[in-house]
Amino acid sequence: MRLKISHTTEYLYDEPVPYSLQRLRLTPLDGPGQKVVNWAIAIDGARIEAGYADQYGNRTELVSVEGAEHTIRIVASGEVETQDRAGVYGPHQGFCPLWLFLRETSRTKPGKLIKELARSLKGDSELAQMHALMEAIHETVAYTPGTTDTETSAEEALSAKTGVCQDHAHIFISAARLLDVPARYVSGYLLTEGKAEQVATHAWAEAHLPGLGWVGFDAANKICPDDRYVRIASGLCYRDCAPVSGMRIGRGSENLKVSLTVKPSQGQTQSQGQQSQSQG
Repeated sequence: MRLKISHTTEYLYDEPVPYSLQRLRLTPLDGPGQKVVNWAIAIDGARIEAGYADQYGNRTELVSVEGAEHTIRIVASGEVETQDRAGVYGPHQGFCPLWLFLRETSRTKPGKLIKELARSLKGDSELAQMHALMEAIHETVAYTPGTTDTETSAEEALSAKTGVCQDHAHIFISAARLLDVPARYVSGYLLTEGKAEQVATHAWAEAHLPGLGWVGFDAANKICPDDRYVRIASGLCYRDCAPVSGMRIGRGSENLKVSLTVKPSQGQTQSQGQQSQSQG
């Protein structure tokens, strides 16, 4: 499937910004299951200082603002061809060793509830356990926008039994690592049936399994990623994959506006499959 994506992030300030440095992870790369046909990032009110691949292989740009700007507008857009690989991304690559993906972060540190969840999983293989984990999270944690934020931990979201796709991914990762299964966070875009306009990027988890390599699990939708998914970045948790992050000097208040459309390119038809709200 060929997907057409337009993702706009706009920062509005009530007074000039003396200095700001932002890190952008908004560029998909060619890889198993996807090929970038065209992609561009346009920036108004700021300038790109450098571009590089980070330690996880994610394409990253550093963008700075200095002076009298009141508005910063970032538009990432293009087309990506995707394939349905039943969630299988494949062998591990890159500089980071697999054992790194067993390390906890502040967002994935397990507590009593996640330990109980991990112990409760049934299955005669790691693959079966991961499917059981995905289903358990989907049934337990309701998708409810606005109930969590980017700092919410997996244990907090599981305790509240509510959250968004970011929380579903963090819970999955935390429990998988308890079972000695390397797991990582993935950010990207998702084509949602009947809804081209969305409010945020999507997130899911990947577990590294014997004989398969990295396999994706989207607990928010209870499905392994297919050709409706476009991956952008991966890492230990949300912090490593945030679309835009950074720092700002100045006392003025900030207002963030995000608009996102994901739709089939002209002449393409959307594949069928289970869907639920999952943008987070």
